[in-house]
Amino acid sequence: MKVITGELLKEMILCGANTLHNNHLEIDALNVFPVPDGDTGTNMSMTFNAGAKEVKDLKSNDVYEIAKKLSKGLLMGARGNSGVILSQIFRGFAMALEGHQEIDALLLAKAWQSGAKVAYKAVMRPVEGTILTVIRESSEKVVEYAREGMEVEDVLSYFVKEAEASLERTPELLPVLKEVGVVDSGGAGLLLVLTGFMAGLQGDRVEFVDVTGGAQTNAGTNLEGKEEEFGYCTEFIIRLNPSLIEKFSEDQLKKELSLIPGESIVVVQDEDIVKVHVHTLKPGNALNIAQRFGEFVKLKIENMQEQADTLQANAGSIVGVDDNDAGVQEAKETAVIAVCAGKGIENAFLELHCDYIVSGGQTMNPSTEDMVVAVKKVNAKNVIILPNNSNIVMTAQQTATILEGEVNVIVIPTKTIPQGLSACIMFNPDASLDENIDEMKEAMSNVKTGQVTFAIKDTNIDGVEIKANDYMALVEKDIVACVDNKLDALKVCLDKLIDEDSELVTLIVGEDVNDEEVEEIESYIEDNFEAELELIEGKQPVYSFIIGVE
Repeated sequence: MKVITGELLKEMILCGANTLHNNHLEIDALNVFPVPDGDTGTNMSMTFNAGAKEVKDLKSNDVYEIAKKLSKGLLMGARGNSGVILSQIFRGFAMALEGHQEIDALLLAKAWQSGAKVAYKAVMRPVEGTILTVIRESSEKVVEYAREGMEVEDVLSYFVKEAEASLERTPELLPVLKEVGVVDSGGAGLLLVLTGFMAGLQGDRVEFVDVTGGAQTNAGTNLEGKEEEFGYCTEFIIRLNPSLIEKFSEDQLKKELSLIPGESIVVVQDEDIVKVHVHTLKPGNALNIAQRFGEFVKLKIENMQEQADTLQANAGSIVGVDDNDAGVQEAKETAVIAVCAGKGIENAFLELHCDYIVSGGQTMNPSTEDMVVAVKKVNAKNVIILPNNSNIVMTAQQTATILEGEVNVIVIPTKTIPQGLSACIMFNPDASLDENIDEMKEAMSNVKTGQVTFAIKDTNIDGVEIKANDYMALVEKDIVACVDNKLDALKVCLDKLIDEDSELVTLIVGEDVNDEEVEEIESYIEDNFEAELELIEGKQPVYSFIIGVE
């Protein structure tokens, strides 16, 4: 086959989307750090699915128009850093096809190289040993290899093989990958897309497989159902103890989970691996039941009530703007948007001149489209976005690029909730935009952050032995301890964060912390430190404690 037509390109795109979706849980499991965050595979799959949906019903047979439609869907649907980079790869891919109705061998190679160049340009400080390395090395090789008149299958097959070889080399470039014994998850996700492209080109259709048992993973999905169905969407994978593989009963586990009580239960066994999905008000009970059978390989918990409440609130109300006349009211000078999860944290931002909350965070990275909608809703000439998460900064920056010329969007690159709150405190509606930006960035830079959360798998990082379900003490980006008690983990964080120059400790308490534990930690801080304590009942999921020290 000498050329790829528009119809064939559409089939390749759909096969790429399905291949990535069908295997996204395995990509999630490659994540180096054992924290319950917005996982790479999930983010990349949701991003690429957004693009594939744009292409699916497109009637055109023009490859450039199809690629451009894919690029637009990816740009708007991008979630997390991996999703943003993936969207940029295919933006560059589309740019190379302009003026062409079919793709030959040389153009195919050049399109991948264009994708690599655009992706690198989008990242301020590219890191080697990542998805960027995989697309760059493989595209450089395929451009050298491709010759006029070659079969497109030959060129794409060579490109996929080079991408696979580059992926295998990522641990040599990024020490943390080598330490944990995995390849880069973003690169692995890209390879799945390319594998799907190859299957589509060869006529091997890849069908969509519901690997999540019907569970909603999209942060923007409208959750419908009876009130009692809200609770925690709990998903995990366990590796069965060798002695239990033959004895394990899917039906028995379903029965035990139903008594929690649990709803929407799905249990699937594949040899020694068991995948479980359950909706329950008591996720801890589900984990305790499951752990009797083996060790957790993957774990994810999402608060569906929190998501539903936030989506409903965001859909109907916004500080200072009525949705019915947002387009009629005179635009305000400057508005502030913050990304966060947890009712208490949301309220804290809203009390500090924040105009709008985009629901999201570690377990639920919002898409670029979520951000664009929020910016338009606040109806302001200038909009300051506080991402409050390192995995959301690029999404916010992409939002600014998309709206350039329409709204002046400024991203203050806050990477934690304490940084965001400190920046928000400094916002003054009566000050100039430049003054606010300077003050907010200065405040952000003076904050040290600690967090306490549970580990989702056994591993060893920087000499710290980590066991699934124990509590990790995180100071900035480092895991400094892993213990079986959340208060002990918090004390480690406090001891490392607070020094004689510290004046204020902001302690944000999660939804899993009870009053007695709060009292104990208040006494600990009072007895051991001179700094003033500000307590916020954040009610955030997943993170028992978030600490800011100034």
